[in-house]
Amino acid sequence: MEPKGGSSAVVTAEAVKEGLARRPNLSATEESVVRMRHGVRVEDPRAPLPQKHGDREELKDELLLLEMHLLKAWRRHKATKTTTSNRIPPAAAPGVDGKAKDKIVRALRKKR
Repeated sequence: MEPKGGSSAVVTAEAVKEGLARRPNLSATEESVVRMRHGVRVEDPRAPLPQKHGDREELKDELLLLEMHLLKAWRRHKATKTTTSNRIPPAAAPGVDGKAKDKIVRALRKKR
């Protein structure tokens, strides 16, 4: 028996971009998987996020307030992160011999 002639399909980056544009209901994870699988880049990573409020002013104000709170929390987190990373590392634990520790580390590295 001879094998059947198979057909192959070529998927281009442009075709994937068009497909993603037509399917806005994909989750972020699904979209990133499709992009990684087919090697499609995001057009402009600094582009503003799409507005989901429609023309409802009440929802627009609530989303803006939420965004402002998140930005403030992120800045506060970033400030505490930089101050804690500038601290001097604690000294070795009391009762731990530095030579013994180095010997153990070297022995474990040799085991690899």
